[in-house]
Amino acid sequence: MKKLYSPKTIKDIQKLYGFKFTKSLGQNFLIDKNFVDKIIDLSEVEGENILEIGPGIGTISQEMAKTCKKLVVIEIDKTLIPILKDNLGEFSNIDIINADILKIDLEKVVKENFNGESFKVVSNLPYYITTPIIEKLVENDLACKDMTIMVQKEVADRIKADESMKDYSSLSIFIKFYSNLISGFKVPKSVFMPQPKIDSQVLKLDLRIYDKDVDRDILFKLVRAGFNKRRKTILNSLSSVIEKEKLREIFEKLGLKENLRAENLSLDDFIKISNELDN
Repeated sequence: MKKLYSPKTIKDIQKLYGFKFTKSLGQNFLIDKNFVDKIIDLSEVEGENILEIGPGIGTISQEMAKTCKKLVVIEIDKTLIPILKDNLGEFSNIDIINADILKIDLEKVVKENFNGESFKVVSNLPYYITTPIIEKLVENDLACKDMTIMVQKEVADRIKADESMKDYSSLSIFIKFYSNLISGFKVPKSVFMPQPKIDSQVLKLDLRIYDKDVDRDILFKLVRAGFNKRRKTILNSLSSVIEKEKLREIFEKLGLKENLRAENLSLDDFIKISNELDN
């Protein structure tokens, strides 16, 4: 079995298939077995159905396939498909799909491959579409148990932040609403080929819904409006969604100051405002 985390193996694959890294797809392959093992350990894949997004040449896929129940990999780059078929061909529990994760019918994929059973997600998420992918996975009410994702450090900082931190954003609130975050570990840029400009971080999200009774459409409409104009007071930033006088009434009832900004409000604060509007 090829050691897919070996720089020599990657160079041999490039030469054999004429493969070239595509910067726009965020292609950076792990070349350190220690970090491959750490991702596998954190993911807890043994006996589980796994959906992997962006498998590359199959470095992590190869290790997961040894113990998981079923592995479905979705790869957008068609030039990687023959490489994946060769590298993963000895496993009978893998399905390889050439598709754009943002365009594919995930509900259909899950139903056809996992027979309605729950599954986990493991992915090295491309920086430029990290948020849309997470949103698609958590908002479609799929039977996804948890997600182990590798993201660039700046994205990880935003995901982990709360209202006391400078990186606090609408993404922070979104993640907190849909998951219980388990911090993982830092992955230095030196363990990738080609080497990216910044470090990455692996995080695990145990999926859940923080408050099933809240109107999610109203809630996230408020959150987006607040952070789209984050330098303005929350009274002004939300006035595009709600009349100021109504907002003042709600703030007074909830004991919130009008000069607060979105970055000063917790998830619970936004839920309370949302519930007042819904009522």
